[in-house]
Amino acid sequence: MKKTMVMALVVLLCGFAGHALAQNKQIKAGFIYVGPVGDAGYTFAHDQGRQEMEKLPFTEPSTYIESVPGGAEAERVINGLVRRNHNLIFTTSFGHMDPTINVAARNKEVVFMHASGYKTAENVGTYFGRMYEPRYLSGMIAGKMTNKNIIGYVAAFPIPEVIRGINAFTLGVRSVNPDAQVRVVWTQTWFDPGVERDAADSLLDVGADVLAMHQDTPATLQAAEARGAYVIGYNSDNRRFAPNAFLTAPIWNWAPLYTYVAEAVHSGTWVSEQFWWGMDKDLVRLASLSDRIPTDVKILVNQRAEEIKAGTFHPFSGPIKNRDGQKVIDAGQTMSDPDLLSMNFFVEGVQGTLSN
Repeated sequence: MKKTMVMALVVLLCGFAGHALAQNKQIKAGFIYVGPVGDAGYTFAHDQGRQEMEKLPFTEPSTYIESVPGGAEAERVINGLVRRNHNLIFTTSFGHMDPTINVAARNKEVVFMHASGYKTAENVGTYFGRMYEPRYLSGMIAGKMTNKNIIGYVAAFPIPEVIRGINAFTLGVRSVNPDAQVRVVWTQTWFDPGVERDAADSLLDVGADVLAMHQDTPATLQAAEARGAYVIGYNSDNRRFAPNAFLTAPIWNWAPLYTYVAEAVHSGTWVSEQFWWGMDKDLVRLASLSDRIPTDVKILVNQRAEEIKAGTFHPFSGPIKNRDGQKVIDAGQTMSDPDLLSMNFFVEGVQGTLSN
């Protein structure tokens, strides 16, 4: 997930020499999480995927260690998993990237997979998801559900991953409601309920009647619920925190990828790759839609979802202008993966700064 993704996954299609693996290997997997499993968000979603992977017949009970920051602490924890004979290790935060590479260099017999980074090795691959796809769909819903045409967005850090999500959401909003504006407030944190709640309240104070979020706690949902607004969640289906306000959420479904990797390691076919899967592989999706969303809106969103899955529609197909009115993507063109991964501008309809 975290920090900068300016270079993340830019060489998406580049493969590496096959890593020599034994066939029919029993899998003992370890997972390093950046937050607590109980966050109801990013880490919770990873852990749901871990539990599904663990159901494979050739897996031993897996290990997870939560709330591990980057740097020396991450390297210490990863080393500990290696010493305890884990042969497949997943690290889930951008800050875990260099520690993963360092430990992998000393332990060639272990397979490592790192979420959101860009560094690879013979025994290290990377993975992430095209979250901008369900973000676009959730924006369509927000655009249809707002009455005031002011939509608030509580966002963590102004890095490409988050900017890309805001832009996809806004493109979805304005595809159905060209008059709507998306107002962004930065929190400078992934996980701080108090700061996130204050940011959400500040957006509600200026008239937002729908909120969206790129955060790891349910504070934004709770703010919307308390003040009678609608809300788009994130990471997991967290409607229980806002039963009246919740419309849907772009969510992670890590199980297909975790299962795929474990099966490849087990069969001896694993090679170092950089995965950036989307809705077509069900790594990212929308949570089920609220009954408060009109039927015609549900039909519209479901049709667009099928087009995304089929590859006949791309959220970042032109014409697209930045918020200064300058064309960044021409009609008939689609933004490349490297450009998506280094995104540093806002599209038309976004209000907010791009600095910390």
